[in-house]
Amino acid sequence: MTFLYLEDLEPGQRYPGTTRIRIDESGIKRFASEFDPQPFHLDQTDAAASIFRGLAASGWHTAAVTMRLLVNSEFKPAGGIVGAGIDELRWPRPVRPGDELRVESEVLEVRPSKSRPAQGLVKVRTSTFNQDGEVVQTSVSNLVVLRRTTPSNNP
Repeated sequence: MTFLYLEDLEPGQRYPGTTRIRIDESGIKRFASEFDPQPFHLDQTDAAASIFRGLAASGWHTAAVTMRLLVNSEFKPAGGIVGAGIDELRWPRPVRPGDELRVESEVLEVRPSKSRPAQGLVKVRTSTFNQDGEVVQTSVSNLVVLRRTTPSNNP
C-alpha cells in the first residue's frame, strides 16, 4: 500500500473508490432506529407520505457509508484520514433501498502547517454516487496529512 504524503498531493488530483456498498432496507432501518429515528427512515407508509415519497436512508447513514468507502479508496493519506473539520456537507438526493454507492475524492488545496512542520492540511471534495452516477452526497473536508520531509530535516 502506498501512502500519500503532503508532498505527493496537488490540486486537481482525483482518487476513485475501489469498492461499492449496496444499501438495503434493513440496514436503513437499523441505522435510523439507533441514530436518526425519524418516521421516513423507519416506516414505508410514513416515508411515502413524507417529502421523500418513499423510504430514504438518513444522511448520517450515507455519511458513515461514505467514510467506509473513502477508507477503501485509492486516497491513502499518510497518517490516515484524519479530519480537521468539514466546510460543506450536502445531500442533494436521497439514498434508497437497493442503491449501490461509490466515492471519488478530489484534492482542492494543499498547504503546509506553519505551526506543525511535520504535517499540513489538505482540502478534499468527496462525492458519493449511486449506481446511476447521481450524486447523493458531497463534502468538502480539511484533512491533516503528514509530510515526508520537514523544513528542519530537509537537506
